[in-house]
Amino acid sequence: MYPSTLLMVVVVAGAAVVYGGYPAANTPAAQFWEQALPGTPMPEVIADLVQRGSDHSPLAERYSALPGTSNLCIIYDTKLPSAEARKCLFFHEEQLRPGSTMTFNFPAEEGLAILPHDVAQKVPFGNLDDVLAAFHIPVGSAEAAQVEHTLSLCRAPPLAGEAKACATSLESTVQSATDMLGGATNAGAVRAATPEVPAAGLPRQPYVVQAVTPLDGDHHVACHVMPFPYAVYQCHMSAVMSEKVYVVSLRGLSDGSAADMVAFCHLDTSKWNPGHPAFEVLHTRPGATPVCHFMPYGNLAFIKDEGDRSLAC
Repeated sequence: MYPSTLLMVVVVAGAAVVYGGYPAANTPAAQFWEQALPGTPMPEVIADLVQRGSDHSPLAERYSALPGTSNLCIIYDTKLPSAEARKCLFFHEEQLRPGSTMTFNFPAEEGLAILPHDVAQKVPFGNLDDVLAAFHIPVGSAEAAQVEHTLSLCRAPPLAGEAKACATSLESTVQSATDMLGGATNAGAVRAATPEVPAAGLPRQPYVVQAVTPLDGDHHVACHVMPFPYAVYQCHMSAVMSEKVYVVSLRGLSDGSAADMVAFCHLDTSKWNPGHPAFEVLHTRPGATPVCHFMPYGNLAFIKDEGDRSLAC
């Protein structure tokens, strides 16, 4: 289900997962995706989450606090306890070369359902009390704390020179990303990528880097899934090109397991929270060296081709 050759639907379009055989192909979200991103077939993992949102209402299911912290690892203004920080997937840019090894545990991730756009518009978002009541989440619970933290991150102002938005459906996520990129004047000018790693995770072991493919473009938008009863994406982009994006093919040295990851390397971290877990893990400080990380399961990266110059930052 996760063959390494199928990760980058934007790089090997001919080998991309064809989601037309899935029920999600008939959803409004899939139709919107096809119109907005004609150069990128919808990745299978996103199609699965869209279908889950259509088949099972989060309002009818009990929300449990998410055990993983991998998405919170990569929010600039997040500070985590040392034990949690060590679980984050940070590394140095010089490690991105074929033949190098990295020792990681890719944690299991709870794939959150992506709600249909018309449903997401009716579900409470923004007011903590309304969200807790709608999803029957007890006040003071771990679940309530996660919801409150996500709402606070979404309300927080962006960093200087950054665009940021939280989105509650796939349509609004794609729209937010393309708006940040200045829209697309040419068909296929904006592309999307997502990591290919099992939701069940992969064990801690050394992984050898087999291939590194740059995702070249004028600008990139990263959209991270936040802890919430359903998929809420926080998307952000720097007005100044201050990151490099790669597709990294990994193979486990112990069990041969494979993963194709999307890696972001942030070149300017001078405005990041000094307590950000990356600085603890990499033994560095804001602005000293680039910080690289892998995008977790279900996250999205959007890239604007260099040939389309309509970006308005």
